[in-house]
Amino acid sequence: MSTTTKAEIIDNDTIVAISTPPGRGGIGIVRLSGSAARSIVEPLLKLRHPLAPAQARFAEVLDTTTNEALDEAVVTYFAAPHSYTSEDVVEIAAHGSPVLLDYLLRRFIAAGARLAEPGEFTQRAFLSGRLDLTQAEAVHDLIEATTLHQARIAARQLGGSLSRLITPIKEKLIALIAALEAGIDFAEDDIDLLPANEIVSQIESIHTSLTALEHTFAYGRIVRDGFTLAIIGRPNAGKSSLFNRLVQRDRAIVTATPGTTRDTVTERISIEGIPVELIDTAGLRHSADAAHGSAKLLDEAESIGIAKSREAMAEADVLLLVLDATTSLHPEDEAIMAASSTRPFLVAINKCDLAPTTFTHQITEATVETSALTGAGIPELRRAILTLITTNARASETALLTNLRQQQAVTTALTALAQAQRAVAATIPHEMILLDLYAALHALDALTGTTTTDDIIHLIFSKFCIGK
Repeated sequence: MSTTTKAEIIDNDTIVAISTPPGRGGIGIVRLSGSAARSIVEPLLKLRHPLAPAQARFAEVLDTTTNEALDEAVVTYFAAPHSYTSEDVVEIAAHGSPVLLDYLLRRFIAAGARLAEPGEFTQRAFLSGRLDLTQAEAVHDLIEATTLHQARIAARQLGGSLSRLITPIKEKLIALIAALEAGIDFAEDDIDLLPANEIVSQIESIHTSLTALEHTFAYGRIVRDGFTLAIIGRPNAGKSSLFNRLVQRDRAIVTATPGTTRDTVTERISIEGIPVELIDTAGLRHSADAAHGSAKLLDEAESIGIAKSREAMAEADVLLLVLDATTSLHPEDEAIMAASSTRPFLVAINKCDLAPTTFTHQITEATVETSALTGAGIPELRRAILTLITTNARASETALLTNLRQQQAVTTALTALAQAQRAVAATIPHEMILLDLYAALHALDALTGTTTTDDIIHLIFSKFCIGK
């Protein structure tokens, strides 16, 4: 991969795209960015007043064939560099008819604009220096947010919270590099080399700050992507009833007959702003259990459902085992708890309104007593789920690592700093120590996008929609 400066990537073409989602709506927006944006737009509009920077103007959209008005629109012009992309930007807010918006798009392209690539508006904002890479990623996160909590975190990242946290860390690292470089280059001018203990102390300070930042990834990933929770247990323990309580509607079929759930049922909810994909699974039992007291064995549909339940168990981030308070602890429940001891695991003892729990002392995992019938314990269950998934993960929400690229950049910097520490301890010359320190600096530069590669840039912005 070749390293490329921002200036080398900037395209001087004027780009255009529909910036509102596909479909019909009250308003649809077509956006242009580039030096020719204004000259391309004006011939297609009948403006009541000339375009002026940062001011909205009423206009009629003209049919170039008949010169008649097709629609009324509000046009806003943002002069460079005071725009989202730091280029001249024109936005036409017309009625959200797909036919009309497509007409505008085609006419602007015919007049010299180029259809924007996915994420190209935000990419130009990054290349012009208006946004750094973490802020550009936050734009995507804000667009994709499904909860208000996600939107708040993304908005803070877009405001530069992560960049502001990284900047003083980089400044410390740059200061250390400068001191070592000065000691090497100007030794004849009586500039002393930094003593080993001072170098180690400064590296440790930087390392500590980056380690704290790396620890935010566990929570940042959960905020951004959410997690999956599989509700498991034996038939008739009340799994589907608890599922419906958490979803707050009758999503899964509930009957008194064991084995009603034959397939996994999924629903996405939010717990304190964290997206959670709930999976209701078929009751776990063996053929011998089904045959006990009856000649009927598991039918094919239920067997397939149980197999899918075990697949869901293997893939879920969190397991919620539902036990029946009116029965004794079953060997299969004990086997599930033993097999899942290394994973985030929670036990809901259901039907607590019908009988007191007699086997709590046999369970080492966190437990919550619930009643799917009355709703007792459901708020406590929600809190317990969130506590379980965010234990040792919740950090200051002012700045978080929210994706793997960011986390890997910090990890790379930490590895380089650790190598530098070992080099100091081994009394290796400062020239070699500087190689590790520069590697750490380059990793932090890649985090914010100061130095990066074409491949990384295109990968990040390709995830955006066209028009963003």
